[in-house]
Amino acid sequence: MIDFSIPAELATERDRVRQFVIDKIVPFERDPRLTAHGPTDELRQELVELARAEKLLTVQAPEALGGRGLSHVEQAVIYEAAGWSTLGPIAMNCAAPDEGNMFLLSKVANQEQVDRYLMPVINGHQRSVFAMTEPEGAGSDPAQLATEAVFDGENFTVNGRKWLITGANGAKTWIIMARLAANPHLPEGPTLFLTDGDQPGIVIERTMNTMDRNYVAGHGVVRFDNLMLPKSALLGEAGQALRYAQLRLAPARLTHCMRWLGAAERAQSIAIQHARTRTAFGKPIGEHEGVSFMLADNEIALHQCRLTIWHACWLMDQGEKARHESSIAKSYVSEELFKVADRCVQVLGGIGISDETVVEMIFRDMRAFRLYDGPTEVHKYAIGRKILR
Repeated sequence: MIDFSIPAELATERDRVRQFVIDKIVPFERDPRLTAHGPTDELRQELVELARAEKLLTVQAPEALGGRGLSHVEQAVIYEAAGWSTLGPIAMNCAAPDEGNMFLLSKVANQEQVDRYLMPVINGHQRSVFAMTEPEGAGSDPAQLATEAVFDGENFTVNGRKWLITGANGAKTWIIMARLAANPHLPEGPTLFLTDGDQPGIVIERTMNTMDRNYVAGHGVVRFDNLMLPKSALLGEAGQALRYAQLRLAPARLTHCMRWLGAAERAQSIAIQHARTRTAFGKPIGEHEGVSFMLADNEIALHQCRLTIWHACWLMDQGEKARHESSIAKSYVSEELFKVADRCVQVLGGIGISDETVVEMIFRDMRAFRLYDGPTEVHKYAIGRKILR
Protein backbone atom coordinates (compact mmCIF):
# COMPACT_ATOMS: atom_id res chain seq x y z
CA MET A 1 0.00 0.00 0.00
CA ILE A 2 1.20 3.54 -0.76
CA ASP A 3 1.32 5.58 2.44
CA PHE A 4 1.15 9.36 2.16
CA SER A 5 0.81 10.02 5.89
CA ILE A 6 3.33 12.20 7.69
CA PRO A 7 4.64 10.68 10.94
CA ALA A 8 3.31 12.51 14.00
CA GLU A 9 6.78 13.61 15.12
CA LEU A 10 7.57 15.07 11.71
CA ALA A 11 4.18 16.82 11.54
CA THR A 12 4.83 18.37 14.95
CA GLU A 13 8.24 19.62 13.82
CA ARG A 14 6.73 20.98 10.59
CA ASP A 15 4.21 22.97 12.60
CA ARG A 16 6.94 24.22 14.93
CA VAL A 17 9.01 25.42 11.98
CA ARG A 18 6.04 27.17 10.39
CA GLN A 19 5.17 28.92 13.64
CA PHE A 20 8.78 29.94 14.18
CA VAL A 21 8.86 31.51 10.71
CA ILE A 22 5.55 33.31 11.28
CA ASP A 23 6.42 34.61 14.74
CA LYS A 24 10.14 35.34 14.49
CA ILE A 25 11.08 35.69 10.79
CA VAL A 26 8.14 37.28 8.96
CA PRO A 27 8.55 40.58 10.89
CA PHE A 28 11.97 41.00 9.24
CA GLU A 29 10.40 41.13 5.76
CA ARG A 30 10.07 44.91 6.24
CA ASP A 31 13.62 45.29 7.54
CA PRO A 32 15.64 47.79 5.45
CA ARG A 33 18.49 45.27 5.46
CA LEU A 34 16.42 43.23 2.99
CA THR A 35 17.78 45.16 0.04
CA ALA A 36 17.34 45.07 -3.73
CA HIS A 37 20.33 42.68 -3.72
CA GLY A 38 18.86 40.43 -1.05
CA PRO A 39 19.43 40.30 2.71
CA THR A 40 22.65 41.77 4.03
CA ASP A 41 24.99 39.48 5.88
CA GLU A 42 24.20 41.39 9.07
CA LEU A 43 20.53 40.49 8.68
CA ARG A 44 21.43 36.90 7.86
CA GLN A 45 23.49 36.57 11.03
CA GLU A 46 20.64 37.93 13.15
CA LEU A 47 18.19 35.48 11.61
CA VAL A 48 20.63 32.58 12.03
CA GLU A 49 20.90 33.29 15.75
CA LEU A 50 17.10 33.17 16.07
CA ALA A 51 17.08 29.74 14.46
CA ARG A 52 20.02 28.60 16.57
CA ALA A 53 18.14 29.55 19.73
CA GLU A 54 15.24 27.34 18.62
CA LYS A 55 17.57 24.46 17.64
CA LEU A 56 16.41 24.82 14.03
CA LEU A 57 19.77 25.65 12.46
CA THR A 58 21.08 23.42 9.64
CA VAL A 59 18.83 20.53 10.64
CA GLN A 60 19.47 18.88 7.26
CA ALA A 61 23.19 18.29 7.90
CA PRO A 62 24.39 14.72 8.56
CA GLU A 63 24.24 13.70 12.22
CA ALA A 64 28.02 13.18 12.23
CA LEU A 65 28.38 16.88 11.35
CA GLY A 66 25.95 18.17 13.94
CA GLY A 67 22.62 18.03 12.07
CA ARG A 68 19.68 15.68 12.28
CA GLY A 69 20.42 13.80 9.08
CA LEU A 70 16.99 14.42 7.57
CA SER A 71 15.88 12.15 4.76
CA HIS A 72 14.90 13.79 1.48
CA VAL A 73 11.19 13.35 2.27
CA GLU A 74 11.71 14.86 5.72
CA GLN A 75 13.51 17.78 4.12
CA ALA A 76 10.55 18.28 1.78
CA VAL A 77 8.18 18.65 4.73
CA ILE A 78 10.45 20.92 6.79
CA TYR A 79 11.67 23.10 3.90
CA GLU A 80 8.12 23.72 2.74
CA ALA A 81 7.31 25.02 6.21
CA ALA A 82 10.48 27.14 6.26
CA GLY A 83 9.62 28.62 2.85
CA TRP A 84 6.55 30.41 4.23
CA SER A 85 8.90 33.40 4.24
CA THR A 86 11.75 33.77 1.76
CA LEU A 87 13.83 34.62 4.84
CA GLY A 88 12.92 31.35 6.57
CA PRO A 89 15.45 29.14 4.77
CA ILE A 90 18.13 31.81 5.28
CA ALA A 91 17.48 31.79 9.01
CA MET A 92 17.55 27.98 9.18
CA ASN A 93 20.66 27.77 6.97
CA CYS A 94 18.94 25.64 4.36
CA ALA A 95 18.85 28.20 1.56
CA ALA A 96 20.73 28.07 -1.73
CA PRO A 97 23.58 28.05 -2.46
CA ASP A 98 24.78 27.01 1.00
CA GLU A 99 22.41 24.07 1.32
CA GLY A 100 23.59 22.48 -1.93
CA ASN A 101 27.23 23.28 -1.21
CA MET A 102 27.01 21.68 2.21
CA PHE A 103 25.56 18.55 0.62
CA LEU A 104 28.34 18.40 -1.96
CA LEU A 105 31.15 19.01 0.53
CA SER A 106 29.77 16.40 2.92
CA LYS A 107 30.06 13.85 0.09
CA VAL A 108 33.35 14.87 -1.57
CA ALA A 109 35.56 16.91 0.78
CA ASN A 110 38.36 15.27 2.77
CA GLN A 111 38.52 15.67 6.55
CA GLU A 112 40.84 18.66 6.47
CA GLN A 113 38.55 20.42 3.99
CA VAL A 114 35.48 19.52 6.07
CA ASP A 115 37.01 21.09 9.18
CA ARG A 116 38.25 24.22 7.42
CA TYR A 117 35.54 24.95 4.88
CA LEU A 118 32.38 22.96 5.63
CA MET A 119 31.91 23.14 9.39
CA PRO A 120 31.88 26.97 9.56
CA VAL A 121 29.09 26.94 6.95
CA ILE A 122 27.13 24.24 8.79
CA ASN A 123 27.49 26.25 12.01
CA GLY A 124 26.13 29.36 10.29
CA HIS A 125 29.30 31.36 10.80
CA GLN A 126 30.14 31.84 7.13
CA ARG A 127 28.61 31.52 3.66
CA SER A 128 29.68 29.64 0.55
CA VAL A 129 29.50 30.00 -3.22
CA PHE A 130 29.52 27.64 -6.18
CA ALA A 131 31.33 29.46 -8.99
CA MET A 132 30.47 27.79 -12.29
CA THR A 133 28.34 30.03 -14.53
CA GLU A 134 30.18 32.20 -17.07
CA PRO A 135 29.14 35.09 -19.35
CA GLU A 136 30.31 33.33 -22.52
CA GLY A 137 30.99 29.82 -21.27
CA ALA A 138 29.48 27.41 -18.77
CA GLY A 139 25.80 27.83 -17.94
CA SER A 140 23.03 25.48 -18.94
CA ASP A 141 25.77 23.59 -20.77
CA PRO A 142 28.65 23.24 -18.26
CA ALA A 143 30.73 21.54 -20.95
CA GLN A 144 31.38 25.04 -22.34
CA LEU A 145 33.52 25.80 -19.30
CA ALA A 146 36.05 28.49 -20.25
CA THR A 147 37.77 29.25 -16.93
CA GLU A 148 41.14 27.49 -17.00
CA ALA A 149 43.43 26.09 -14.33
CA VAL A 150 47.08 25.38 -15.10
CA PHE A 151 48.96 22.95 -12.82
CA ASP A 152 52.75 22.93 -12.49
CA GLY A 153 52.98 19.97 -10.15
CA GLU A 154 52.68 22.03 -6.98
CA ASN A 155 50.21 24.87 -7.58
CA PHE A 156 47.20 25.68 -9.75
CA THR A 157 46.86 29.04 -11.49
CA VAL A 158 43.24 29.88 -12.29
CA ASN A 159 42.10 32.51 -14.81
CA GLY A 160 38.60 33.24 -16.01
CA ARG A 161 35.41 35.20 -15.46
CA LYS A 162 32.16 34.12 -13.81
CA TRP A 163 28.82 35.75 -13.30
CA LEU A 164 25.51 35.11 -11.52
CA ILE A 165 27.64 33.84 -8.63
CA THR A 166 25.13 33.88 -5.80
CA GLY A 167 26.37 35.37 -2.54
CA ALA A 168 29.86 36.16 -3.81
CA ASN A 169 30.22 39.32 -1.73
CA GLY A 170 31.38 38.27 1.72
CA ALA A 171 31.37 34.50 1.19
CA LYS A 172 34.29 32.70 2.82
CA THR A 173 34.00 29.16 1.37
CA TRP A 174 34.45 29.07 -2.40
CA ILE A 175 33.89 26.09 -4.69
CA ILE A 176 35.30 26.99 -8.11
CA MET A 177 34.84 25.03 -11.34
CA ALA A 178 37.61 25.37 -13.91
CA ARG A 179 38.91 23.33 -16.80
CA LEU A 180 42.24 21.79 -15.83
CA ALA A 181 44.64 22.14 -18.74
CA ALA A 182 46.59 19.15 -20.03
CA ASN A 183 49.57 18.43 -17.75
CA PRO A 184 51.80 15.46 -16.86
CA HIS A 185 50.60 15.27 -13.26
CA LEU A 186 46.78 15.06 -13.14
CA PRO A 187 43.88 14.23 -15.48
CA GLU A 188 42.67 17.22 -17.46
CA GLY A 189 39.12 18.46 -17.75
CA PRO A 190 36.48 20.15 -15.58
CA THR A 191 37.71 20.18 -11.98
CA LEU A 192 36.50 21.58 -8.65
CA PHE A 193 38.68 23.63 -6.31
CA LEU A 194 38.04 24.72 -2.74
CA THR A 195 39.47 27.93 -1.31
CA ASP A 196 38.94 30.95 0.92
CA GLY A 197 37.05 33.89 -0.53
CA ASP A 198 39.60 36.48 0.46
CA GLN A 199 42.41 35.02 -1.65
CA PRO A 200 44.40 37.41 -3.87
CA GLY A 201 43.27 36.75 -7.41
CA ILE A 202 39.53 36.58 -6.61
CA VAL A 203 38.20 39.91 -7.88
CA ILE A 204 34.53 40.71 -7.34
CA GLU A 205 33.79 43.20 -10.10
CA ARG A 206 30.23 44.08 -9.18
CA THR A 207 26.86 42.87 -7.95
CA MET A 208 24.33 42.38 -10.71
CA ASN A 209 20.89 43.98 -10.62
CA THR A 210 18.36 41.13 -10.84
CA MET A 211 14.62 40.78 -10.31
CA ASP A 212 15.00 38.41 -7.35
CA ARG A 213 16.12 39.45 -3.88
CA ASN A 214 15.95 36.36 -1.73
CA TYR A 215 19.65 35.41 -1.64
CA VAL A 216 22.19 36.97 0.68
CA ALA A 217 24.33 39.57 -1.14
CA GLY A 218 22.68 38.93 -4.51
CA HIS A 219 24.58 37.65 -7.56
CA GLY A 220 28.10 38.74 -8.39
CA VAL A 221 30.38 39.08 -11.39
CA VAL A 222 33.76 37.60 -10.47
CA ARG A 223 37.14 37.49 -12.18
CA PHE A 224 39.92 35.05 -11.36
CA ASP A 225 43.14 36.91 -12.08
CA ASN A 226 46.08 34.50 -11.73
CA LEU A 227 44.46 32.95 -8.66
CA MET A 228 47.14 30.73 -7.09
CA LEU A 229 45.90 27.61 -5.32
CA PRO A 230 47.93 24.83 -3.67
CA LYS A 231 47.45 21.18 -4.59
CA SER A 232 45.41 20.76 -1.40
CA ALA A 233 42.74 23.02 -2.94
CA LEU A 234 41.68 20.18 -5.25
CA LEU A 235 38.15 19.07 -4.32
CA GLY A 236 37.70 15.40 -5.04
CA GLU A 237 39.43 14.04 -8.15
CA ALA A 238 40.75 16.09 -11.05
CA GLY A 239 38.57 16.02 -14.15
CA GLN A 240 35.43 14.94 -12.26
CA ALA A 241 33.67 18.29 -11.75
CA LEU A 242 30.68 17.51 -13.95
CA ARG A 243 30.03 14.26 -12.09
CA TYR A 244 30.26 16.06 -8.75
CA ALA A 245 27.99 18.84 -10.02
CA GLN A 246 25.34 16.25 -10.85
CA LEU A 247 25.72 14.84 -7.37
CA ARG A 248 24.84 18.28 -6.04
CA LEU A 249 22.25 19.35 -8.59
CA ALA A 250 19.66 16.57 -8.36
CA PRO A 251 18.93 17.17 -4.66
CA ALA A 252 19.36 20.95 -5.08
CA ARG A 253 16.66 21.05 -7.76
CA LEU A 254 14.27 19.47 -5.31
CA THR A 255 15.16 21.67 -2.35
CA HIS A 256 14.46 24.72 -4.50
CA CYS A 257 11.03 23.22 -5.23
CA MET A 258 10.39 22.52 -1.54
CA ARG A 259 11.18 26.05 -0.40
CA TRP A 260 9.22 27.74 -3.17
CA LEU A 261 6.22 25.53 -2.52
CA GLY A 262 6.07 27.10 0.93
CA ALA A 263 6.27 30.60 -0.57
CA ALA A 264 3.49 29.80 -3.04
CA GLU A 265 1.33 28.56 -0.17
CA ARG A 266 1.91 31.89 1.56
CA ALA A 267 0.81 33.79 -1.54
CA GLN A 268 -2.28 31.59 -1.85
CA SER A 269 -3.21 32.20 1.80
CA ILE A 270 -2.99 35.97 1.28
CA ALA A 271 -5.08 35.77 -1.89
CA ILE A 272 -7.72 33.65 -0.13
CA GLN A 273 -8.01 36.10 2.75
CA HIS A 274 -8.35 38.98 0.28
CA ALA A 275 -11.01 37.09 -1.68
CA ARG A 276 -13.00 36.61 1.52
CA THR A 277 -12.96 40.25 2.57
CA ARG A 278 -12.76 42.36 -0.60
CA THR A 279 -16.17 43.04 -2.13
CA ALA A 280 -17.19 43.92 -5.68
CA PHE A 281 -20.55 43.93 -7.41
CA GLY A 282 -22.43 43.20 -4.23
CA LYS A 283 -20.48 40.30 -2.73
CA PRO A 284 -16.99 39.10 -1.72
CA ILE A 285 -14.88 38.63 -4.82
CA GLY A 286 -14.23 35.01 -3.84
CA GLU A 287 -17.87 34.29 -4.58
CA HIS A 288 -17.38 35.35 -8.19
CA GLU A 289 -16.60 32.36 -10.37
CA GLY A 290 -13.60 33.99 -12.05
CA VAL A 291 -11.82 34.44 -8.73
CA SER A 292 -12.88 31.16 -7.13
CA PHE A 293 -11.67 29.23 -10.17
CA MET A 294 -8.23 30.87 -9.94
CA LEU A 295 -7.96 29.92 -6.28
CA ALA A 296 -9.13 26.40 -7.10
CA ASP A 297 -6.50 26.09 -9.84
CA ASN A 298 -3.91 27.19 -7.31
CA GLU A 299 -4.99 24.58 -4.80
CA ILE A 300 -4.81 21.86 -7.43
CA ALA A 301 -1.34 22.99 -8.50
CA LEU A 302 -0.02 23.14 -4.94
CA HIS A 303 -1.24 19.62 -4.28
CA GLN A 304 0.23 18.21 -7.48
CA CYS A 305 3.56 19.97 -6.91
CA ARG A 306 3.81 18.54 -3.41
CA LEU A 307 3.18 15.00 -4.63
CA THR A 308 5.71 15.39 -7.45
CA ILE A 309 8.37 16.57 -4.99
CA TRP A 310 7.60 13.82 -2.50
CA HIS A 311 7.84 11.11 -5.15
CA ALA A 312 11.29 12.19 -6.34
CA CYS A 313 12.43 12.52 -2.72
CA TRP A 314 11.12 9.06 -1.91
CA LEU A 315 13.09 7.59 -4.81
CA MET A 316 16.30 9.21 -3.57
CA ASP A 317 15.62 7.90 -0.08
CA GLN A 318 15.47 4.42 -1.66
CA GLY A 319 19.01 4.96 -2.94
CA GLU A 320 18.14 5.95 -6.51
CA LYS A 321 19.76 8.95 -8.23
CA ALA A 322 16.35 10.12 -9.48
CA ARG A 323 17.86 12.49 -12.05
CA HIS A 324 14.94 11.93 -14.41
CA GLU A 325 12.36 12.45 -11.68
CA SER A 326 14.14 15.48 -10.25
CA SER A 327 14.17 17.04 -13.73
CA ILE A 328 10.45 16.37 -14.01
CA ALA A 329 9.90 17.94 -10.60
CA LYS A 330 12.03 21.02 -11.30
CA SER A 331 10.45 21.76 -14.67
CA TYR A 332 6.87 21.09 -13.57
CA VAL A 333 6.99 22.66 -10.11
CA SER A 334 8.79 25.84 -11.17
CA GLU A 335 6.29 26.46 -13.97
CA GLU A 336 3.21 25.65 -11.90
CA LEU A 337 4.24 27.65 -8.85
CA PHE A 338 4.91 30.67 -11.05
CA LYS A 339 1.34 30.34 -12.34
CA VAL A 340 0.13 30.15 -8.74
CA ALA A 341 1.96 33.36 -7.86
CA ASP A 342 0.67 35.06 -11.01
CA ARG A 343 -2.94 34.14 -10.20
CA CYS A 344 -2.45 35.45 -6.65
CA VAL A 345 -1.34 38.80 -8.05
CA GLN A 346 -4.44 38.81 -10.24
CA VAL A 347 -6.77 38.04 -7.34
CA LEU A 348 -5.23 40.83 -5.27
CA GLY A 349 -5.77 43.33 -8.06
CA GLY A 350 -4.01 46.66 -7.62
CA ILE A 351 -2.33 45.78 -4.33
CA GLY A 352 -0.95 42.65 -5.99
CA ILE A 353 1.59 44.72 -7.90
CA SER A 354 2.54 46.75 -4.82
CA ASP A 355 4.55 45.92 -1.73
CA GLU A 356 1.46 46.09 0.47
CA THR A 357 1.83 42.31 0.67
CA VAL A 358 4.77 39.96 0.02
CA VAL A 359 2.99 38.46 -2.99
CA GLU A 360 4.66 40.89 -5.39
CA MET A 361 8.10 39.88 -4.10
CA ILE A 362 7.21 36.18 -4.23
CA PHE A 363 6.02 36.64 -7.82
CA ARG A 364 9.31 38.20 -8.93
CA ASP A 365 11.40 35.65 -7.08
CA MET A 366 9.28 32.83 -8.46
CA ARG A 367 10.01 34.01 -11.99
CA ALA A 368 13.71 33.68 -11.26
CA PHE A 369 13.12 30.21 -9.76
CA ARG A 370 12.20 28.98 -13.24
CA LEU A 371 15.87 29.48 -14.16
CA TYR A 372 17.62 28.28 -10.99
CA ASP A 373 19.60 25.04 -11.39
CA GLY A 374 18.73 24.82 -15.07
CA PRO A 375 15.87 26.42 -17.02
CA THR A 376 12.77 24.40 -17.80
CA GLU A 377 13.87 23.82 -21.38
CA VAL A 378 17.10 22.11 -20.31
CA HIS A 379 15.22 19.75 -18.03
CA LYS A 380 12.62 19.00 -20.69
CA TYR A 381 15.44 18.27 -23.14
CA ALA A 382 16.91 15.78 -20.67
CA ILE A 383 13.48 14.25 -20.04
CA GLY A 384 12.89 13.90 -23.78
CA ARG A 385 16.25 12.20 -24.34
CA LYS A 386 15.52 9.78 -21.53
CA ILE A 387 12.10 8.69 -22.79
CA LEU A 388 13.31 8.36 -26.40
CA ARG A 389 16.21 6.07 -25.63
